[in-house]
Amino acid sequence: MTTNEKLYSDVAPTKIRNRKEKFRKAKNVPFFVWLADRVFFRMLSHRFYALRVKNLELYEKINKNYPTMFYAPHMNWWDGIVGYNLMRRTFKIKRIRMMVEEMNRFPLFSYAGAFPVNKASAQEAMKSLKYIVEDLKSPDMAMWIFPQGIVKPPNYRPIEFQTGLTYVGQNVAKKHGGINIVPVAVNYTFLREDRPECLAVLGEPIILTKDNCNFDRREFTKKIEEEFTQLCDEQLKSFSVGDVTGYEYVFRQDLPWNRKLEKKLKRIAIDEDVPV
Repeated sequence: MTTNEKLYSDVAPTKIRNRKEKFRKAKNVPFFVWLADRVFFRMLSHRFYALRVKNLELYEKINKNYPTMFYAPHMNWWDGIVGYNLMRRTFKIKRIRMMVEEMNRFPLFSYAGAFPVNKASAQEAMKSLKYIVEDLKSPDMAMWIFPQGIVKPPNYRPIEFQTGLTYVGQNVAKKHGGINIVPVAVNYTFLREDRPECLAVLGEPIILTKDNCNFDRREFTKKIEEEFTQLCDEQLKSFSVGDVTGYEYVFRQDLPWNRKLEKKLKRIAIDEDVPV
């Protein structure tokens, strides 16, 4: 028996519901940040064998006087959890910002740096973009954004961005002096363990300032689409030949006793010449 199931929609969830939703400003309440750090790490570490990152040296190229905007593909429910953990554990961001479309289902997230976006109309969506342009001004702040604007199937091509990322980058640079824009290709795969792993690759940072941000938004968006597609394709190609060279562990699971025993048994050399 077969069933027809539509896993992905081209319409944003808030546009489907088409109802008024309360806008909550992002805050960084110490207790809730402390709690989110532990809850989101525990969630990730219980489901994945490891989280690895490659090209961390590229992060050193950012201008530390400016806030940072990371962008990544959006293919499943875990993407936001991964982004949160990378910002807090790997990049040591003190004050994070994450745009969450259905945040009214999770209002407490606002106390740990999340803010909503309602795509029921262009005017509602623009409210969130204008808010983050005003808010993203300190060098100890960073934002994680999914410029595709909607969840897409894994490794979906072509990669197409909405213009929100470009709008935020351009206007933060004009208003606050500059911003770092850092691409992060993220993928989930099984390697040689019994749980999947999450692997992230950093691309070359783009540093926008008042002097270089007067560009056509559509042309800039097209440019970063192409560069991001290349970054993601190179990551997939390396997986296909079993190449994970250069990845550093953010965390790695301690194996259960049976898997440890299995690995030890595999190391035992058996002399086939010994008579039985």
